[in-house]
Amino acid sequence: MRTTPLSPLADGLRFAFGTLTVLPVPLTRWDRGAARAGMLCAPVAGLVVGLGAAALGLLLLLIGVSPLLAAVASVAVPAVLTRGLHLDGLADTADGLGSGRPADEALRIMKRSDIGPFGVITLVLVLLAQVAALAQAYGTSWAHGALAAVVSASAARLALTLAARAGVPAARPEGLGAAVAGTVPAREALLVGCAVTVAAAVAGALCGPYAVPYDAVRAAFAVVLACGCAELALRHCRRRFGGVTGDVFGALAETAATAALVVLSAG
Repeated sequence: MRTTPLSPLADGLRFAFGTLTVLPVPLTRWDRGAARAGMLCAPVAGLVVGLGAAALGLLLLLIGVSPLLAAVASVAVPAVLTRGLHLDGLADTADGLGSGRPADEALRIMKRSDIGPFGVITLVLVLLAQVAALAQAYGTSWAHGALAAVVSASAARLALTLAARAGVPAARPEGLGAAVAGTVPAREALLVGCAVTVAAAVAGALCGPYAVPYDAVRAAFAVVLACGCAELALRHCRRRFGGVTGDVFGALAETAATAALVVLSAG
């Protein structure tokens, strides 16, 4: 098949949307090269998810719905567009970590189809925090609410890019985690992180015309803190499980999204 300079980008976008969303994007390649490109493109998938969440929230605000209900709807959009993949990963990871068992036993717990008490409690607290933070942002202004929805979703997928960097091993030899673990060169992951941070700062400046420096810095800080929290969670999971799994990736995404929302709801 003839390739063009845009082929890696196209393969990456297909991989990112085909694995991280339910959007009908066909996967044409499933190899390490496509995984690398796909994880580099993960924040683009997050941008689309965030725009969908913001659009629904703003539509509901426009027809007179309260900021709280708009926030609930916005938080539901990423769950729907991922079939709850990241939330399921968060719950399974919480069960594995909370079990206190050795790595192999904890990984078996994470593979079960049911959700244990640690998973339930974690899901409830994280979703409550996301809804409360987004409701606060919508209550400040529609622009701040939209910014929070978009930046948090993008930061969540950026956390996946960083977690797929070289040197981070897979905890299992199979699954999505094994397919993408260690595929992204650290330098490229850092460049994508810088690009997302700058884009968030620009968006923050555009959403806060009367406090441009503050809103720009806050949006950029939200991305940095989100990735920092995800990195701490990643290191803990590496110590406990010996590497990453698809569930761990989901947990990192939800951790980053929540941290970003908390920062963007302040002030």
